[in-house]
Order: sequence, then structure tokens, then C-alpha cells
Amino acid sequence: MEAKSFDCFNLDQTICGIGAALRLNPSQIQAAVGLLDEGNTIPFIARYRKEATRGLDEIALRQIEDALAKARELAQRKATVLKTIHEQGQLTPELQQQIQSCSDRQLLETLYLPFKPERRTRATSARERGLQPLADLLLRQERFNRSKSLVLTPYVDVEKGVADEDAALQGACDILAEQWSQHPPLRQWLLEQANEHGLIASSVKRGKQAEASKFEMYFDHHEPVKRIPSHRLLAMNRGEAEGLLKVSLKLVDEFVLANIKPELAHNPQFEFYRDLQSTVEDCYERLLLPAIESVVFDNLKSKADDEAIAVFASNLRQLLLAAPAGPQVTIGIDPGYRTGCKIAVVDGTGKFLANTTIYPTPPRSDLAGAAQTLMALIARYDAKLIAIGNGTASRETETFVAGVIKEHGLNITHVKVSESGASIYSASELAAREYPDLDLTVRGAISIAHRLQDPLAELVKIDPKSIGVGQYQHDVNQLLLRKSLDREVESCVNSVGVDVNLASAPLLAHVAGIGPKLAEKIVEYRDANGRFETREELCKVPKLGRKAFEQAAGFLRIRDGQQPLDNSAVHPESYYVVQKMAATLGVSTQDLVGNGALATRLQATDFIDEKIGLPTVQDILVELAKPGRDPRSEFKAAQFAEGIQELKDLKVGMVLEGVITNVTKFGAFVDIGVHQDGLIHVSQLANTFIQSPSEVVAVGDVVRVKVLEVDLDRKRIAVSRKEAM
Repeated sequence: MEAKSFDCFNLDQTICGIGAALRLNPSQIQAAVGLLDEGNTIPFIARYRKEATRGLDEIALRQIEDALAKARELAQRKATVLKTIHEQGQLTPELQQQIQSCSDRQLLETLYLPFKPERRTRATSARERGLQPLADLLLRQERFNRSKSLVLTPYVDVEKGVADEDAALQGACDILAEQWSQHPPLRQWLLEQANEHGLIASSVKRGKQAEASKFEMYFDHHEPVKRIPSHRLLAMNRGEAEGLLKVSLKLVDEFVLANIKPELAHNPQFEFYRDLQSTVEDCYERLLLPAIESVVFDNLKSKADDEAIAVFASNLRQLLLAAPAGPQVTIGIDPGYRTGCKIAVVDGTGKFLANTTIYPTPPRSDLAGAAQTLMALIARYDAKLIAIGNGTASRETETFVAGVIKEHGLNITHVKVSESGASIYSASELAAREYPDLDLTVRGAISIAHRLQDPLAELVKIDPKSIGVGQYQHDVNQLLLRKSLDREVESCVNSVGVDVNLASAPLLAHVAGIGPKLAEKIVEYRDANGRFETREELCKVPKLGRKAFEQAAGFLRIRDGQQPLDNSAVHPESYYVVQKMAATLGVSTQDLVGNGALATRLQATDFIDEKIGLPTVQDILVELAKPGRDPRSEFKAAQFAEGIQELKDLKVGMVLEGVITNVTKFGAFVDIGVHQDGLIHVSQLANTFIQSPSEVVAVGDVVRVKVLEVDLDRKRIAVSRKEAM
């Protein structure tokens, strides 16, 4: 058989298909695909190539990138399937057309199923024993007009392992069952039945009731395939993975068999009619149902993964874009009991200044000594902020700090900060490089202080999965999760912009076009040569070429540099436009940058040329009014109620202030200062109906809630936002 290649990717058809699916003009898709294939990053395209894509945002560009990758992957799989079937000598023009026109991966695999290199099955064994001809005779279902024994006897062969007539019939029926199970229309019909009428059923495994108490609601649970929420499916899957639950697909077997038996065993006059009916039942129970169950669960899992990952990404974005407290001297406190509270002081740029340990909590409870030490640090460094980690001994430490501030009338703000992932960062190779001479616990206190000053700059140092704002993050597709979270981090970093003279390598690594290796090179160059005075100077960094500079320059900021535009989101390729604007007004570029009154005197349409279109000119005018504007909101700290430190302090009916720590599909979790987050069920989030909690709350939001229920034994708190409005 001569070698043959099959090219199944058609770019024009793919672009039209993506355009139809996303309801976008094919010309927009074509422009985006061209820019992506040229190596441009999504943040760069969204910000600086609006004319080409007609304003496609990052979300649309991500959808296009994913759809394009999926189409190319499907085309590659089609080529592999066609090549395999061709090499077997079984590729007909009709089958080739079916495969090439297939737009669904699942259907493609069904078409390929009869031609896959076979694993050992009962049908494989039967074929090896020479029973395929008998199976072919039975499949035709034409009357023999002789006894069953006379039909079967020629296929009995003890040497081949066919001991008697029953063995011959069983082997042939095994072949038939496998052939029927691979019939695409039958599998498609059964899949439709499962999707429309099937149930996902879960039950507790025998003897596991006590161990599986956290999955109690799934001990005897049934839910329609078409309506099961993603978080419940993932919970069931976790219970099954832990060996506590049994999860399966349930269909109305009688209905299914009543429909497929007449299709497969269609001649009641046939001598082997009853045997074929039994074979249909075997085909359904042993082959079809498990195969369809696998497809249904794969589809549901994929959908649940997408939803859970989207929730995680949304929460992460809100956390990364949380309001920064700003460049002020900050004291970070990592609370503790026996080992005391570790304190670190950092200046307005985040530089480490000093550290110590105080013991205001049991067992030592040295309140006087701790207060004296804290007061001395505040006075010596003129600290304006105190960041307190929310882990062990957090509430007691916060009470102590608040008491010191109140007693001495200090002008300093204390804020509780999430510690999620701080311990992982403290023990990381990165932390060891940043603070090689400091203990892990001191690094943790520094990280807590940095999180208050600038959450984004600090959190990019930590694996997003360790930040604690996800739902079933260990149960979803890890490659998709990583891709989604990396995209979100990249988007947030580029939307805020990065001071190239202050940023760490982990932060620079997320700037469009840079990456980890180039980020290290930038820091090395900065350490060796001092601060960058212009964006153009970045091109002196080894390995940083013009393409990387083009992608990154607009997102990097140089404060107090030689070129005022270098501290703005105006891209260097558009500086000439600003110079023309300044000349039109008869002022210098420096006078125009940051002068909103001057910028409003300009007409955007006057500066359109063959390189720059209206969207870019409009963006430039906005940027000139407020260059380098931080899109994050203004910092606001939650005020936790005094005297409420533990679950036992809570009473039903209390109205408290708290901070949203996590948003899921079924509700939101809120920190109210008692070491255990309360749950605001979706029904308690708003006075009007909402589809998703993310419509009304986001991670980091400060909210008021009313306590509805406190379960001390299970450490659960139910609260309501709508009743506290």
C-alpha cells in the first residue's frame, strides 16, 4: 500500500466556522488569526491592534485562539485516522468523505472505532477461532430452512477451541454484539437518549457510611444528565475517586431495548431470532451502555471543568486586581501562638527594613512587651499600615494591634490579609533567592506586607492553585486550569502595567512578549547597569529583540524617565502622533502628557493616518489625560466586629462586616473574623433572582451579612447578605 498523506485543515472553512460559532465577522477572525500566527500576544492585539480586528477584546481573542487550536487538533486527528484506515486497505471514498466532513471529535472516534487496532476482546478471540463467517450469516438473518444444529456443526473445531455448537453460536454472537456496538447511528441515538432522559445516580459503598459523611447528600442521589450542576458532578466524582461512592448512568432499559431490538433482530421467522434478541441485550448491557456512560461522563466532566475553571479564573482576577494599599511603609505580621508573631517592616517600594518577634498571644501573652516593640517599630520607620495574616492566632493578634492603636491614638491602619499560599512562597526557591539570609517565617511576614501594598505584584510569585479561590481545583483538567489561570495573570499584569525599574522577575515574566527567561535577563541587566531611563534602552538587554520589545513596551512603565510617554500606556510606535498633537497645540510633549484640559481640545479624527486609526487615537487621548492610570479600585479595609473572635462568639441575628474570600456556583464565602468563613447561599445574596453569585459579588468585596445559623460541631456558618442590606 503506497504511503499517502491527508491534509484535513482548511483555514477559510475554519474561519467561517469560528465566526458563525462566536457570532463575529469572518474578516475579524481572519485578522485575529493572522496576528496570532505572526506571534503576537493577546494583550498586545487587544490593546494595540484594534484597527485590524475592529476592536476584539481579550475574551473574544482567547475564544478565537482556542477554537483555532481545537480545529487544528481535529484536522490532525482526522489525518491520522484516514492514514490508518488507508494503510489497512479499507478506506472507501464514502468513508473518507464522512471523516473529512466530520466536525465533532466524538463522532470521528465513533467512525474510527471499527478500524482501531484491537485490544483483546471476546469478539477478537471468536474471529481467531474462525467464527466471523458464521457471524456474517447470522447478521443477514435469512432463513436457513434447516435445523440450527446443521448450521452450527461446520464451525465446531476442537483444535481451534470451538468445543461444540453452543461455543460456535456464542462466539458468533460475541462478534455480532461488538459490531452492533460500533454502529455510529445506534451509538448516536443512545447518546441522545442518555442526554435527554438519562440520570446520574450515586450511592454510598457498603460499609463506608461513616467515612463518607461529608458526601451524605449523595448516598442515594439521582439527577437528570441535562440538569446536573457542575459542582455536584465534581463532588460525586471526588467521592468516587476516594472510594466512597459509586456513580453511574441510569437509563430506562426497557424503553431502550424495546427500540433497538426490532432494529437489530428484525426477523422473527429466523431460526436464531431468540439468540439474536439475547445478543442485543448483551450488546446493550456489556458494550453499549458502558461506552455511552463513558462518553456522557466525559462530556459532563468537560463541561464541569470549564465552569469550575471559569469560576476559579474569575475569582483569581478579582483577587489579583484587588485595590493596592499603595507605596507606604508597612508592617507585616505573621501571627502565631507558641512561636510568637513574626514581624517584618518594608518601605514604600517593598524593600525589607527590619524584623523581630513578639508574643502577645498565649501561652506567653506578653502584651506589654509586644506593645512596646510594636510602638517602637511604628515610630522608628513612620509606618502607616499594618498587615495581619489571617491564619492561626489572627483574630487575637488583630485584637491586640487594634488595642495598641486605640490606646495610643496612632494614625495607622491595620488590615487582615489572606495568607493563602504564603507558606508555599516562603519555602520556594524564589523566596530563598530574594531573601537568602532570612528565616521562612520572616519571608512569610514580608509577603503578607507586600500583599497589602500591591496584591498583584506579590501574588504572581505564587502558583495560582495555591491561592485558595478555586472550587474543586484538584479535580479538574490540570492543563486547562493552568492555561486559564496563566492567561488571567497575564491579562491582569498587562492591564495594570509594570514599573520596569521596580518589578521582580516573576512579575515581569507575565508582561506580554517577555516570559521567565527574558524577565531574568532584564533584572540582571538592571542590577548591573542601574535603572532604565527609557523604554528604548530595554533593547540593550541580551536576547530582547525587536519583536519582544514591540509586544512588551506598551505595558512597561518608566517613572521619572527621560520620555514622559514612557510612563503611559501609549506605545512607542505611536509617539509621533503625540508629538503631532503637541505641535498642533503649540506645546511640548511633556506639557501635554497628563494635561486633561489640553487633551480635550484635540479632535481624534485630525490624527488618523495610514498607520494609526481612530480607536488608537482615541485611546491615546484618554491616556494623555491620565497617563499610567491604575485600573484597580480605591483601597478599602473591612472592619471586623470587636469581641467576635471564634465561632462560639457568633449569635443568630448578628449583622457583621466581612470580606468575600471565594465565589462558587452555589454561593460565596465570607470572612467575618472567626477563623471559619461563612457561606452566603446564592439564594441569600440578593433581593432579586440571580443566575450566578458572580453577578453581585467578587473576591475582595467588603460586605455586610446577617448570621442565620451556626453549627459548632461541623464548624459551619450560614449568613445572608440580602437580609443585611
